[in-house]
Amino acid sequence: MMSGVSSAALPHLRPASTSASNATSSLQPVVPDATDAATSGFRLDVSQVKPLSGAKGISAADHPDLRDLMATNWLMTHEASADQPAVADNAPENTYAQVKVGGKVVATLYNGGSSVMTNAAAATIGKLEDPPGLGGPDLAQWRADQYAARLGGTVEKAPTAITQSQWIPRESVSTTYSREQLDAAFQAMLAEGQKASAQRQSAYLASRAQAGTSADVSA
Repeated sequence: MMSGVSSAALPHLRPASTSASNATSSLQPVVPDATDAATSGFRLDVSQVKPLSGAKGISAADHPDLRDLMATNWLMTHEASADQPAVADNAPENTYAQVKVGGKVVATLYNGGSSVMTNAAAATIGKLEDPPGLGGPDLAQWRADQYAARLGGTVEKAPTAITQSQWIPRESVSTTYSREQLDAAFQAMLAEGQKASAQRQSAYLASRAQAGTSADVSA
């Protein structure tokens, strides 16, 4: 059973510190606290710092598993963006039917077979296993009938309901790619990163140049 039960999460607020510092006059010496006194003996001697020998940067290109994982995620993201449907499954224009109890809507079914309902309705219906292989308007109709029977309500079909023959299932996105696809995706990902970096650098240099011109004019 697919039931839409949503809950809004309250933002986690981290308040400002309520502890106030003791104000001191500029003529009074600053007394180090216990922590400062305890750690004052441990100071880093910069002259003793030596560069690491033999150290080198780590690149994702040198790690096949990481490289393929990044390429796979890149491919999936771009395919999802390219195939993004114009109208979502749960859009109002995709409504199949509504289940009403006492004149109030307690569940809404969509042409793709998905459904949403109130928390009270979901608690009353409980666990409901969909018949295997059922989808689209046929699944929406089956769910609507089951909901109405368990809730003691009625099913009202929407004007936007379609038949099973009119329903076009959405294609699932494949997550299996060839060696050539992964290699090409990784190179495309690197090119995108370099292009974005160049754009950011150009914007920064342009802002610096504009700021310098403004300063010269005002001077």
